[in-house]
Amino acid sequence: MKLTTATLLAFASMTMLASPAFAQDKNVTVVLTEVLEVVDPCMAARSDVGRVVLQNVSETLTEFDPGTSKLLPRLATEWEQVNDTTWRFKLRPGVKFHDSSTLDPADIEFSLKRNKTAALGCEVGAKYFGATEFTTKAIDDTTVEVTSNPGSPILPLLLSILPIQPSEDPVDKFTTTPNGTGPYKFAAWDVGQSATLVRNDDYWGEKPVVEKATYLFRTDAAVAAAMVLAGEADIAPNIAVQDATNPETDLSYPNSETSTLRIDATLPPMNDRRVREALNLAIDRNAMIGTVFAPGVVPATQQVPPTTIGFNKDLKPWPYDLERAKKLLAEAKADGVPVETEIQMVGRINIYPNATEVMEGIQAMLLEAGFNATLQMFEVGEWNRYFVKPYPEPRTPNLVQCQHDNAKGDPVFTAFVKHHTEGAHSAMSDPETDKLITEATAASGDERTALWEKLFAHVNDEYIADIPLFYMVGFSRVGPRLDFKPTIATNSELQLSQIRFKAQ
Repeated sequence: MKLTTATLLAFASMTMLASPAFAQDKNVTVVLTEVLEVVDPCMAARSDVGRVVLQNVSETLTEFDPGTSKLLPRLATEWEQVNDTTWRFKLRPGVKFHDSSTLDPADIEFSLKRNKTAALGCEVGAKYFGATEFTTKAIDDTTVEVTSNPGSPILPLLLSILPIQPSEDPVDKFTTTPNGTGPYKFAAWDVGQSATLVRNDDYWGEKPVVEKATYLFRTDAAVAAAMVLAGEADIAPNIAVQDATNPETDLSYPNSETSTLRIDATLPPMNDRRVREALNLAIDRNAMIGTVFAPGVVPATQQVPPTTIGFNKDLKPWPYDLERAKKLLAEAKADGVPVETEIQMVGRINIYPNATEVMEGIQAMLLEAGFNATLQMFEVGEWNRYFVKPYPEPRTPNLVQCQHDNAKGDPVFTAFVKHHTEGAHSAMSDPETDKLITEATAASGDERTALWEKLFAHVNDEYIADIPLFYMVGFSRVGPRLDFKPTIATNSELQLSQIRFKAQ
């Protein structure tokens, strides 16, 4: 009898199901649609790194639970405000890194300084700490005071995004072997192919159920979904809407992400407000819902989702108005604005499902409106050169495909990095915007909320800094043997300790 591939797979499947060892298997395989190009914890603000490293290998002082909007202890057991600029944190005693060194205040100081080292280019520091400077003071072996300049009324929340690294880690280069305090150790990394985490049996907290996790990289979301269906993987956390066809395994979730195109407003022709308005009016967002974007997405009006304080409810989505877009371009051209200049559209492959198709569709719309728009799609490493300062020289006018996650509930995680003149992802320079960000960051209570609302009205309606697209919906495929449901945080982290196995 000739054995076909299908026959062999079926036989192998029956053998595994009949094996006692398989029934006790506590290993999982996760298939990701972006190739992991760095693994340093200070890059965990990028979703591709965060899904593997954050809270699995490297932990934070505090942890924000988006389900309850509560700030929970992690490496810090408690905290208190000493004065307007200083907070005191009590570290969990006896916590050890995977190399058996003990967590102490020096590691907190090191992690803060390392993330602020401009030459290293840490995404966490660049994205979230902005112009804030930190100093630390060790009170004893398990107590540390952190002073911020300017003072931050939400510093404990801000530190929920800082992965703590040992002071022995390299200062001037990325580590390729992350050494954390988390429930999993970083065991292997076959660059471009896979990464492996194994359970840390000396973990300070509750021992997780999953013993080992293997991460595979498949840039085609349909392939990732098919691998779960075939039993070759257990989870595909980010699949496309057209592949989410099985209600038994495919789960949707609001993922706190906002998709946009960043406008380089510092270069002509996009330094003219009329051109930036025309860019927004030229895009038919409704035509993309249910086609290249999932049916549940909501047209965006600002960089933060509606769950964030200071979200401005008075802002309206940009309408599709092709004729007005053409009219604005004609007016700008008549005033000498070089509207025929080539605008480079810079896309990131698999930043979200159908990312390439989205950019191709938007390019066609911009061309119809009269823009000279070209398109290049890049893998995350090359795309990052256009996304994070310093930008490549010589500078050319560009629109960069972006997706920004804010599941923390406060615009401080968004405003500086995206809109301030010195922001690492910013392509604008506006004194009024800078002033509002500084004031809102230092404010508290109702004043803070009002200032953020004022900022978003100014940035989006008056200045027009971006092309907001949608508040996103994510889809994950979860294999039948796992008990796991994606949450609003799944796009930025995937905590293995939250995975359980169904009864065999």
